[in-house]
Amino acid sequence: MSKDATAHTATTVLFTVTGPDRPGVTSVLMGALAGQAVALLDVEQVVIRGQLTLGVLVSATGDPEALQEIVEQAMASIGFDVRVEIGVGAGKSSPSSHAVVILGSPVTASAFSAVAAKLAGQGGNIDSIRGIADYPLTGLELMVSVAGRGGVAADAALRKGLAEVAAKNSIDIAVERGGLARRAKRLIVFDVDSTLIQGEVIEMLAAHAGREAEVAAVTEAAMRGELDFAQSLHQRVKALAGLDASVLDDVAKSLQLTPGARTTIRTLHRLGFHCGLVSGGFRQVIDGLAHELELDFVRANTLEIVDGKLTGRVVGEIVDRMGKAHALRSFADQVGVPMEQTVAVGDGANDIDMLSVAGLGIAFNAKPALQEVADATLNHPFLDAVLFILGVSRDEIEAADAADGVYRRVPLG
Repeated sequence: MSKDATAHTATTVLFTVTGPDRPGVTSVLMGALAGQAVALLDVEQVVIRGQLTLGVLVSATGDPEALQEIVEQAMASIGFDVRVEIGVGAGKSSPSSHAVVILGSPVTASAFSAVAAKLAGQGGNIDSIRGIADYPLTGLELMVSVAGRGGVAADAALRKGLAEVAAKNSIDIAVERGGLARRAKRLIVFDVDSTLIQGEVIEMLAAHAGREAEVAAVTEAAMRGELDFAQSLHQRVKALAGLDASVLDDVAKSLQLTPGARTTIRTLHRLGFHCGLVSGGFRQVIDGLAHELELDFVRANTLEIVDGKLTGRVVGEIVDRMGKAHALRSFADQVGVPMEQTVAVGDGANDIDMLSVAGLGIAFNAKPALQEVADATLNHPFLDAVLFILGVSRDEIEAADAADGVYRRVPLG
């Protein structure tokens, strides 16, 4: 090979710059490179608590050692360190196969170590890590590449292994497929009782009839999957016979949203989601809430009222376990959203079918029967953790809230 040909052979050079973040660092580095015969191949930057790490990969046709000296002098002039690697491979990396979200209060180093070890044991490599939340939970998002994880069974094994780690370390872990599919979700439905709101509406109604304990026992058995939901519904509603219909308004006014519910709905609307409620509860109680939250869909049972009194019966089609799944499909059809782009959030056994058919099923403080089939499980009492699973960061949420003049952090504890 001639001397002239050697002079024009391209060499890859990786510059890694570190130091306290401040304006102008990238400008100085790029300025040093601008006068040289280089082409940019890749640039990555991360700032952690004010400390900057900036990586720039270039293809250089000149003398790489002379280039190294120029860049080192430029960065030293502003007090930054630079590490230079000549001949680094320029191969294009593949997208991560999975996104793993870790949530906890706190997330300890030992918990993270256990997650990393489990991933490594299943052939997973952590490609990147970013913090997605510092309130009301600590949230970390890991983009992971797992070789040979191409099927549903393999994904289930990965989730099962990480679920065991989560249970032992008092954290929540969600696992999703990476790539465009994760960011393509466009429709979400929430169960109401003990999910969007705190408590069970039918128990609140039963309290007015003096039969709360009796009804609560039946509700609990139904949520565990020990009783057929439709039969348990009729049994519980019968206890409401004779109540004045005005009680429905009283209970509707007393509903308390789950912490983070308003933030969740508000943020999902900003993202263009279609949002709805699918409940085994009652339209007369939750319609007002759905209107207040500007939701797109509501499917729930309807209590029969005759002469201003509850008869102890429901009218129309029963929204049971199968009915919830049917409602989700119906909503998706209405707005033209494929099922793989849907999300369902619930807590009881009657949500099993709905979470199973959704593109992403999230069990929220759920009974074991539902956790077994869910794609992700949340055991902390903050509904906005759903956003973190979807890849939305707390910083993004609060920046949007601040722009709309609604930013606030409610003290925890």
